[in-house]
Amino acid sequence: MMELIPKLKEITDLHDYPLVFVTVSGAHLYGFPSPDSDYDLRGVHLLPLDEVTGLRQVRETIECMQDPTSVQGDGLDLDLVTHDLKKFMLLMLKKNGYVLEQLHSPLIVRTSAVHNELKELGRGCVTRFHVHHYLGFAQNQWKLFSKEHPPRVKPLLYVYRVLLTGIHLMRTGEIEANLLALNEEFGLPYIDELVARKIEGAEKSRLNDADMAFHRAEYERFEAMLKEAGDSSSLQENPSVRDEMNELLVRVRQRGI
Repeated sequence: MMELIPKLKEITDLHDYPLVFVTVSGAHLYGFPSPDSDYDLRGVHLLPLDEVTGLRQVRETIECMQDPTSVQGDGLDLDLVTHDLKKFMLLMLKKNGYVLEQLHSPLIVRTSAVHNELKELGRGCVTRFHVHHYLGFAQNQWKLFSKEHPPRVKPLLYVYRVLLTGIHLMRTGEIEANLLALNEEFGLPYIDELVARKIEGAEKSRLNDADMAFHRAEYERFEAMLKEAGDSSSLQENPSVRDEMNELLVRVRQRGI
């Protein structure tokens, strides 16, 4: 993964606006990419002052799909999505765990001093009510997983990743999205096997009825654990850095990245 960072950075050079940061999300961040997994790049761009103060419609969110057969793609299948800094900040203040995972991803393609400031402010956006983000996310992932016949390993790994990230966040206030790193804390003996089956491909990626019954019980156990972690969490109830984020946004709009 790390050897591809320079190539990914080169591709992001084509972006229309200055970039505060770009990180890798998705399966690579979560710790279980397959050899053919695409690269989910997420980040923040900065719209110029004259665009945000004028009457023209602004490009708050920009999405670029990279064709792996193109010259720039060089065989890489990637999806780059960036939000303007203001929109990203508003998402942070809405108790959106997904954007905090992007912000704190250790797989950094592009960074800046503003990125570092934003990460520090991100700690002040973590609240006990992020539990609802992870509960809802886990429930949706479980529905997707359980509808398949036979069910696949990939969506099941997403279920466990979301549940363990949420529990860890409620207990520590720290963002950790990598399932293998999380499992060092939780010690679930089946995680490594599931990851290996997902990476090995389609033949090993299906589950039988006995597997399904076991993982349903585990899902219910960890869902209850996440609810309890949220109820007992000592995290703050509301973000504490709104004013500081506003000051950062005004300064960066005026002076640039």
